[in-house]
Amino acid sequence: MTAMAWLIVGLIVVPCSVMVWSLISIDRSGLAAVQNNLGRGGRVKDEGPTATDTRSLAGLGLRMTPKGYTGWLDKLLSRAGRPANMPLERLLIAKPALAFIVAMVGIVLLVKSPTGPILLLAIALTALAYFIPDLLIHSRGAKRQKAIQLELPNTLDQMLISVEAGLGFETAMARAGQNGKGPLAEELVRTLQDLQVGRSRKDAYLAMAERADVPDLRSFVRSVVQADAYGIALASVLRIQAKQMRVRRRQRAEEKAMKLPVKVLFPLIFCILPVLFTVILGPAVISIVAMFSKGL
Repeated sequence: MTAMAWLIVGLIVVPCSVMVWSLISIDRSGLAAVQNNLGRGGRVKDEGPTATDTRSLAGLGLRMTPKGYTGWLDKLLSRAGRPANMPLERLLIAKPALAFIVAMVGIVLLVKSPTGPILLLAIALTALAYFIPDLLIHSRGAKRQKAIQLELPNTLDQMLISVEAGLGFETAMARAGQNGKGPLAEELVRTLQDLQVGRSRKDAYLAMAERADVPDLRSFVRSVVQADAYGIALASVLRIQAKQMRVRRRQRAEEKAMKLPVKVLFPLIFCILPVLFTVILGPAVISIVAMFSKGL
C-alpha cells in the first residue's frame, strides 16, 4: 500500500477507534446513578429517549474536549449572551460533527485525486470547519460588547434621573432594564434576578461585569461596589460615571473619525484612482497612439 492509502486509512480508523473507545469506557452505572438522583421528583418521567441521547452525546463531547478549551468556549458563550439555540453541550457536539463531515468529503476527494494540494486543502478545511463555530460566537460576542458600550451612558443617565427622583438603586436598575432594549437591559434584568434569589450585591454586580467583559461596565461596577462598601451616595457616583462614559464615547467617535482617512487611503490608491485615470486619460492616450501611428 502507498503512503497516501495508509494516510486515508489512518484518517478513517483512528477517529472511529477513539469514538468507539469513548463509548465503551463510559461509566454506565455511575451515569445511571446520577440520572436517578437528578430524576427524583418526577423530572425524568417527562424526558424521552431524545433527552437521554442528547445527554450522552454531550458527555461524549465533554470527554473529548480539553477542560481548558471547554472553559474558553463557555467564556465566549457568556460574552455572547448565551444564545438559546447554541448551549455549550450542543456546541461541543456540533464542532466535531461538522469537522467529521468535512473530513469525509475531503477523504472522498483524496480517493478520486490523491495529490498533495488536495490533502492540504482537506486538512485546512477540516480545521476551519472545527473552528467556525468559535469564530461565529466570538463575532457575536464582540457585537454584543459594542452594543453594551454604546448603551451604557444613556442607561446611566436614566438611572441617575430615577435615583435623584427618590427611587432606590435596584429600583432604578429595574426601570432601566424593563424600559430599555438590547444586551445591557438583559444584563441588568439578569443581575436583579440574581439579587432576588439571594445573591449578594457585590457578587451579583461583579458577575454582571464578568459576563459582559466590557471595560466601561467593569469600571462602573467597581465604582458601585466601592460606594456600597464605604457608604457613598450612589447618586453622585452615577453622575460622575455617566459624565465619564459620555466623554469616553465622544473620544472613541473622534478616534474613529481620525482613523478614517488612513483606512480610505489604500482603497483610494488601488481601486478608485486607477479607474479614474483610465476613464479620464484613456481617450487621450488612444488619440495620441493613433496620431503617432498615422505619422509613422
